[in-house]
Amino acid sequence: MLYPPRRLADAQKAVNAAGLDALLLTPGSDLRYLTGYHAHALERLTCLVLPAQGEATLIVPRLERPAAEASPAPGTGVRVVDHEDGTDPYPLVRKALGGPVRAVGLADRMWATQVLALRDALPEARQRLAGEVLAPMRMRKSPAEVAALREAGAAIDAVHARMGEWLRAGRTEAEVGADIAGAIRDAGHDTVDFVIVASGPNGASPHHATSDRVIQPGDPVVVDIGGTMPSGYCSDSTRTYAVGAAPREFSDYYEVLFAAQRASVAAVRPGVPASSVDAAARSMIADAGYGEAFLHRTGHGIGLDGHEEPYIVAGNDLPLEPGMAFSVEPGIYLAGRHGARIEDIVVCTAGGVERLNTLSTSLVEL
Repeated sequence: MLYPPRRLADAQKAVNAAGLDALLLTPGSDLRYLTGYHAHALERLTCLVLPAQGEATLIVPRLERPAAEASPAPGTGVRVVDHEDGTDPYPLVRKALGGPVRAVGLADRMWATQVLALRDALPEARQRLAGEVLAPMRMRKSPAEVAALREAGAAIDAVHARMGEWLRAGRTEAEVGADIAGAIRDAGHDTVDFVIVASGPNGASPHHATSDRVIQPGDPVVVDIGGTMPSGYCSDSTRTYAVGAAPREFSDYYEVLFAAQRASVAAVRPGVPASSVDAAARSMIADAGYGEAFLHRTGHGIGLDGHEEPYIVAGNDLPLEPGMAFSVEPGIYLAGRHGARIEDIVVCTAGGVERLNTLSTSLVEL
């Protein structure tokens, strides 16, 4: 079950342990994680009031009440309360909280307008981040969540497996990207979250999207794609291709990257710090002389958000635990020439690691 009712009770225990009186969660992944309600982010207030003890209340605009009641939220024990257009909804938050409030945890990505309005409505309450409570819970995926991520991984793998249909010399990155976006939806995603088709020198920019550049024979092309499944869980996978025979310089450093990514995946196991997974890839790339060309962290957590904790980066000594899911995506980028990245989503298991993207990471020449 992706959204079990016990999550609210577990969250309330964590709220107590953190010294908070309540969590206040507006639309976003935290609200969906606790209740299953995928709410629209609007100027009208939607807010889950989860006190440290007692009943949870979901405050929604009246026109959103049918959607809230049709969601899994009522089944988790949440009471739904609505407000009319033209009325001030923030007193409803105070009423749902009941007694005195000293500290509340706000959704990490709450709109500033709502943060300030809640400050006015609860002037005595110190505002902290709900992530202090929810991030440790969300990092450890349940078997149902891992299954949802596994399904997402298979769906995006199916798109990469078709790359030869679209990626060829004479087409623009944008044309290839449009075909990929359609295939992401066809593979079962509800939304296309991003499509990167970075050919030739554009491959040296890790977050290049697409452009009108015409793909040339011999170009290396970085393809990083992802979307959100009906479950709410995300996919994200990168493979690097060559259109025809790749340049020798590129082939040489791709072999370094290939080995580094495999070593980084193999380093995943319970108890090791997240930073050690980063170090496994980074040290090999640096030893080969490309350390300055590895521009970013090795990975990020994934779940209801495409980027969430844990982050696989130097300095993060968080011990890995079974159920933690994250990307392993080292890259090498040579400005003005080309670049390469290899990305798999993996999950830490009791016995080590499971790759949720199962396609080969070898260079594919199309």
